[in-house]
Amino acid sequence: MTTAVLMDLDRAWDLHPQVSVRPEPFGALLYHFGTRKLSFLKDRRLLAVVQSLAQAPTARAACLTAGLGEDELPRYGRALAVLVQSSMVVGRTS
Repeated sequence: MTTAVLMDLDRAWDLHPQVSVRPEPFGALLYHFGTRKLSFLKDRRLLAVVQSLAQAPTARAACLTAGLGEDELPRYGRALAVLVQSSMVVGRTS
């Protein structure tokens, strides 16, 4: 049984500097040049969240900017947590 990782939506997050985002009709491909991992985003709104992380003060703000409702935050928080586990998204240090 796997334990779900919780995403702190009230923290600032960024794409890892070694991650490249390639938008696609279905969402996007994320490639991490350091780990050589590839992730598929199958949701264009999740892509909008990921793309706005760097400018947003928190992940919650990035979600709301992407047009997500409060009721959708747990699901998108879980999706972001998967990206944190794979080192695609990292906590902002400054």
